[in-house]
Amino acid sequence: MSIGTISRWSGMPIDRTRQRTVTLNQLLLGVVALMSALIAFAMEAITAVSFLLGGLLLITVLTGAAIAVPWNRIHPLWSALLPIGDILAVALMRESNPSAGFALLWIFPAMWIAAAFGLLGLVVANVLTNGVYWLTILIDPRQSMAPVVFLVPMTIIAISTSTYIATRRATAQRALLDTQARLLARAVERARRQEDTVTEVLDAVDFGVIRFGADGDESVRNEAHARMQRMLAPDGRRRGVYASDGITELASDAIPLARARRGEIFDGDMVWHGEPGKGRRAFSVTSRALEGRTGERVGGILVSRDVTDEVMALRAREDLVASVSHELRTPLTSILGYLELVLDGDDLSSSARRGLEVAERNAARLLDIIADLLVVSADDHGGVRLSIKAENASVDGIVRASVEALVPRAAERDIVLDATGVEQVTAFVDPLRVRQVVDNVIGNAVKYNVEHGRVEIGVTTDADHAWIVVRDHGHGISAEELPRLFERFFRADAVRNTSIHGSGLGLSISRDIVRAHGGEISVQSELGRGTTFIIRLPIREKGRNS
Repeated sequence: MSIGTISRWSGMPIDRTRQRTVTLNQLLLGVVALMSALIAFAMEAITAVSFLLGGLLLITVLTGAAIAVPWNRIHPLWSALLPIGDILAVALMRESNPSAGFALLWIFPAMWIAAAFGLLGLVVANVLTNGVYWLTILIDPRQSMAPVVFLVPMTIIAISTSTYIATRRATAQRALLDTQARLLARAVERARRQEDTVTEVLDAVDFGVIRFGADGDESVRNEAHARMQRMLAPDGRRRGVYASDGITELASDAIPLARARRGEIFDGDMVWHGEPGKGRRAFSVTSRALEGRTGERVGGILVSRDVTDEVMALRAREDLVASVSHELRTPLTSILGYLELVLDGDDLSSSARRGLEVAERNAARLLDIIADLLVVSADDHGGVRLSIKAENASVDGIVRASVEALVPRAAERDIVLDATGVEQVTAFVDPLRVRQVVDNVIGNAVKYNVEHGRVEIGVTTDADHAWIVVRDHGHGISAEELPRLFERFFRADAVRNTSIHGSGLGLSISRDIVRAHGGEISVQSELGRGTTFIIRLPIREKGRNS
């Protein structure tokens, strides 16, 4: 069975490096020896033909063995027999005429042994070649001891040593390259596995992902995006894209995909695919830029998520809230009117009057909640937004009036309202809207405070802003719930489990009012240590300097 057959059957590659090395080295020596002999014959420089023919015959036999023997399948030391035999063959050829220069052929087996067998081979090669050389010199009295005699062994030693050094260096470089190749192969395999993992993850998620190159061409697109495209264009015809209001159709260069290709960055932009009516879908689209190591833009990512069900659920809730609020507002207004008429009378007993006052207070609170719901509903539907009629108003006067109005409620729980930190401040604000914010913040400080607690109210100013600070010493708010405090309808877990009533809209509306003024409201809180609200408002009209 041949080596090629074994290789094909086993599926493993056969290393033929040693076979090629042995064959090439022996063929090279054989060709050079034959050409040297022919030149010597032509120049009639041969004095002992039998030695020359004997040397050539031995080299020919060794060359045939180099070709015929499968050196890659036997121990490497067996291949050393060939250069050793070559040393003897060159010695025979040299005996045909010592001055013909055949001694230089010893360079080939010396280089071969030094390259193939390392330092030991270098020593053995030089010992053999120089030993045979000096032996022939001593035996044959015809050879003189001229200085040129020493040149041949020195040349053989120098060339074989150089060969040994070059081989060692090449072996080290080859080992380094093999190590780097293995590392590269592992890195490629790791990168391939990571790519497969990323592809599997991207295909598993339910939102579309597109990766763009720096030129805007798509390089990655997951299965979810392909499903969305098939759903939006089942017949292959792309439908119109509309803005978040669902009415304004977007131009081709204004759709999120085109904007992302240009390198624009946006977050959570909502668009509608399809004409108004049934079958259209809402998508929340986000675009992010990808940067290289030096900060240059190398591409971008576009993420799109189908939010149709969420949008429709929110609209259904808002429609329900608006409908219920409108239906309740009219009878509540009538109830409050009749309660006021009854309370204006003088024929009520004290117990009846207290009961009616409680009813009036709760009806008024319910009417305030309904008003808040109507404001939120109108804002969500793109209706009438918060109207701000700003003027130069006394912020400290607004705060003092709010404190005065809330003193009775605070007194019911023996809570002290400390307004000693209120300074005289004038700002360009809507007094009614700011009073609504202050009433809500101070009211919450009273409502969620502890019995016999304390609320500290302060007003101050700097060069550009008026600052209102309300600090209580109540239960505080947890760090997990603090970021959600200004969300609509949000109420903390500790509050929902008590008898304290609320809609979860007051702080959301207050923040909208403050931001409509160009200001901001923030909160700091710690469980068991109380809560502090900080309101920042502009003291002058926007665009006008003092």
